[in-house]
Amino acid sequence: MVAEHAGEQALRYASASQRVAMNRRSDEASTTRRTMISPGPDQPEQGTMCLVVIHGEGLGKRIDVGEQAVVIGRSHDADLHIPHVSVSRQHCQVWREGNTCHVRDLGATNRTRVNDAPVEQAVLSDGDHLTVGESILKFIGEGSVEARYHEEVYQVATHDAMTGLCNRRHFIEIVDKEISRSIRHERPLTMCIVAVDLFNPINATYAHTAGDGVLRQIGEIMRSHVHGDASAARIGGEEFAVLLPEAGIEAAVSFAERLRQAVADARFTLGEQPHRLTVSIGVAVLGPGREERSSLMAAADAALYRAKENGRNQVVWGNGVSDP
Repeated sequence: MVAEHAGEQALRYASASQRVAMNRRSDEASTTRRTMISPGPDQPEQGTMCLVVIHGEGLGKRIDVGEQAVVIGRSHDADLHIPHVSVSRQHCQVWREGNTCHVRDLGATNRTRVNDAPVEQAVLSDGDHLTVGESILKFIGEGSVEARYHEEVYQVATHDAMTGLCNRRHFIEIVDKEISRSIRHERPLTMCIVAVDLFNPINATYAHTAGDGVLRQIGEIMRSHVHGDASAARIGGEEFAVLLPEAGIEAAVSFAERLRQAVADARFTLGEQPHRLTVSIGVAVLGPGREERSSLMAAADAALYRAKENGRNQVVWGNGVSDP
């Protein structure tokens, strides 16, 4: 009580400027809180090693270095495809032995460099720069705190934010690589293009937030049906695509029918009321006249157009139609 009274007295007889300073110190004392030192970002899982393109063609691309050796090059067959004239078709190979990562030049026209020094073979350390043609890759070693950061950046760059599926750009890269592999090994490859039926009226009637909810839910349905080596993407607006390696036309149509039925059975909330929606699906298989991405996608798109013309909510392939 004595100390409190003395403080009041001091404040009463102080000048205006002194009172302001005394009040400011009092406010700071009452609002400042002691903070705990942060332990920093979560550590990545042990065993993570990766290469990230940080400059030049392929900027942002990332590849993990696991048990299997990875090839970097201009060829579509390369594990890390860098489509630039300065990069050889098979430029270099990177592999892991225990906790050590190695790189070997594969006779590239522009020699592989580690920290700007040409190498035939070298050991990579965390943070090393690997120069491939005019592109520079950064090696992220085991246990590096950067690994998770680069994984998140890679996910943002390659996936659609709304649905979590691949974005169009990343899907195109996957298609080109799978077409090359399928032709080389003479294996089947099929593409499905999926469109939400009567989507524009949903946005017009229930606003775009409802339409966004529909797209997210369809994305969830697609993720639950796409397994193994198959890839699903949102390629624009209300259109999606699925690439099915090792699947002929019969297997692809069977998959498309299951997907179509799953959407038809689902309940979508629009205007706080449950609604049924449908999708139309066009299917095309890699083959004569459809040996490039553009022709394969055009064939699947043409089949999708026929599905819509024929009444929607159905799967169409080639000259065939699968009615619901």
